[in-house]
Amino acid sequence: MQKLTNKEEEVMHILWHLEKGFVKDVLAEIKQDKPHYNTLSTIIRNLEDKGYVSHIAYGKTHQYYPIVSKEDYKKRFMNSAIENYFNNSYKNVVSFFAKEEKISVDELKEIIALIEKKQ
Repeated sequence: MQKLTNKEEEVMHILWHLEKGFVKDVLAEIKQDKPHYNTLSTIIRNLEDKGYVSHIAYGKTHQYYPIVSKEDYKKRFMNSAIENYFNNSYKNVVSFFAKEEKISVDELKEIIALIEKKQ
């Protein structure tokens, strides 16, 4: 899977939410920094070229839908981030969030309980 730009990711989140839609449907979901219709159409076609979406043609109009699930993308994204930024260590990931105060002691205890349940 090729890496997505921030705008491509935003469009993918919209398509995952909509499940399928025309360019105008996607455009209606963008709340800030709305691109021009033609720009959005190009972004969606790029997503298609990268293998993330496909379409159904209705004459000259296309209805787009994701062919990569949000779950599959999330796994790839997380694995890449952990490998590139945390030296492939989940311990480093958890330590990072603990240091940044993004995870509480209670949440860490819940994680430990989940891990112990699986063993």
